[in-house]
Amino acid sequence: MALALSERSFDEVAMLKLSPVSSRPGAPGIVTLSQREKAAIVVRFLLSEGAELTLADLPEDLQAALTVQFGQMRHVDRATLAAVVAEFAEELEQIALLFPRDVAGALTALDGRISPQTAARLRREAGVRQTGDPWDRLRMLPADKLLPFLSSESVEVAAVMLSKLDVAKSADLLSRLPGTEARRIAYAMSLTGAVTPDAVYRIGLSLAMQLDAVPDRAFSEDPEQRVGEILNMSSPATRDDVLTGLEETDAQFAQSVRRAIFTFADIPARIDPRDAPKITRGLDQPTLVRALAHARALGGNAEDAADFILGNISQRMADGLREEVTQTGKVKVKAGEDAMSAVIATIRELVASGEMAMRQRGSDEEDE
Repeated sequence: MALALSERSFDEVAMLKLSPVSSRPGAPGIVTLSQREKAAIVVRFLLSEGAELTLADLPEDLQAALTVQFGQMRHVDRATLAAVVAEFAEELEQIALLFPRDVAGALTALDGRISPQTAARLRREAGVRQTGDPWDRLRMLPADKLLPFLSSESVEVAAVMLSKLDVAKSADLLSRLPGTEARRIAYAMSLTGAVTPDAVYRIGLSLAMQLDAVPDRAFSEDPEQRVGEILNMSSPATRDDVLTGLEETDAQFAQSVRRAIFTFADIPARIDPRDAPKITRGLDQPTLVRALAHARALGGNAEDAADFILGNISQRMADGLREEVTQTGKVKVKAGEDAMSAVIATIRELVASGEMAMRQRGSDEEDE
């Protein structure tokens, strides 16, 4: 009997509080028990038989009531125990389906089956939060999403946040702050020794709720990133014309777009020399030859990029490509631009798959 009951979900054990409990007819000597007493008896029986019950899943008021009832109980005779357990088992057998108790439970049950946008909207409308430790959610966020909290919250909250995050991420965040602000937060961390777990939980919950309050975005990438990706695949003439227009309309946005753009000429500055062979392996040789030939014909930074690729692959392969480039001669502009775009597309695919990384632009380059 104990084994069968222990295999049932604890939500069903919680249904005890709904059962109108009384002694069984024809069972002399068994006193009438309250709902709480019967719940305490069944839970105590399951625990004594080795069942693993997660009482923390119950609402706090039920946990408190059960604990108080445990403290008031003394002993239960075999006849009463048998009657209570039999009645509880009979109640469980009548349950065919069990639904969540509230919207929060429903959202948990439907997690992954409804869209994130719908889940977030229902959570806001119902005033419920995502279940689990809010710090687990905050730890998964990139540093860029966490940085605004350090500036908008008090130094005490910022100190708690850095103490709860991974050391590497906390160090990254601290390095992005002005020196004075970083020192203030570092000093505030020395005062967190007396902070209670409940206070830390409430701080995490408040930060997580601020995330939920942010309106849903139709696009996952920022505007400058989207414009930059489009211009990456555009012809140089179109790219230069658009950037000139953006400079006249919004110079700051134009600068952000320039940082997001990655062109053939940017290869030496943003690609690790050790990754050059990966680029050539991802391209068919005729396309690579056209790209190198056109880059050499353009001269300047484009030619430097071609020399960078040839200088960081095997000598044998580089000599073969140089020979083919010489034999190919001048490439039509459209064919050359398409080939260079294919090289950029290959690099972006390698970066997206994690096979290689792209360096960030230096401060000197951003000003150009």
